[in-house]
Amino acid sequence: MTADAGLAGDRPRRRSYCWRPFIGFEDTNLVGNVYFAHFVSWQGRCREAFLAERAPDVLAALAADLRLVTLNVSCEFYEELRAFDEVTLEMSLASRQGHRLGLSFDYRLQRDGMSRLAARGTQEVACMRIEGEGRLVPADLPESLAAALQAYA
Repeated sequence: MTADAGLAGDRPRRRSYCWRPFIGFEDTNLVGNVYFAHFVSWQGRCREAFLAERAPDVLAALAADLRLVTLNVSCEFYEELRAFDEVTLEMSLASRQGHRLGLSFDYRLQRDGMSRLAARGTQEVACMRIEGEGRLVPADLPESLAAALQAYA
């Protein structure tokens, strides 16, 4: 059974790539809730899981001269998370402008037979290549990455 939190900022759900972190005691602070920095870390891990699963050839390019540079990141918190909570990050493509991507992350908490929005995050990522003396220059998105992301727009 699914029920949304009904927050003013809750938007219609779109097709998303889903990743589930395991939340253990090491993710919590002295009070027992998940430390805020883990939410941002999970965004990065979700993005990496997406690449490994949906565009694995990009990983080889990253080992060479391709870079996916995070330009900014944010997270808004609506519910506290605790150790062993079941959370799913739902990543979707919010925007694409040239070599820049806007990614959206909804943190869905499953508790007491309900699903609700626990947090919402965003990232802006630039696709860059290393040129010459280590200088970063804008680069086209690899075709496999663009196609994989389009499925989640």
